[in-house]
Amino acid sequence: MEGRRRKAELPGEAPARFGFTVTKKLGNAVRRNRIRRRLKSAIAAGAGGLAQSGFDYVIVARSAAFDRPYRDLIADVSRALTALHAPRPAKSAKTVRSALQGG
Repeated sequence: MEGRRRKAELPGEAPARFGFTVTKKLGNAVRRNRIRRRLKSAIAAGAGGLAQSGFDYVIVARSAAFDRPYRDLIADVSRALTALHAPRPAKSAKTVRSALQGG
């Protein structure tokens, strides 16, 4: 899952939006549509409450989404949203300096 804050006129009121990428590598149209429906349902069933307003999310489907137990699918999506919005530790000046110097 990837997420990005979008620029909106009223950032506090813009609802979260979700996009789904289900490639042909995952199977025929029936299989891909089932994966997409299961992911949409998992978002609506509870994981959507973790989404922040003013964000766009893209879920890149994997083949496991086809037959994964539904409760596990909801937990996976919830975990991905939580990890996406978790604060990242700040890099120290030493780490940034060594990265710029190539070492």
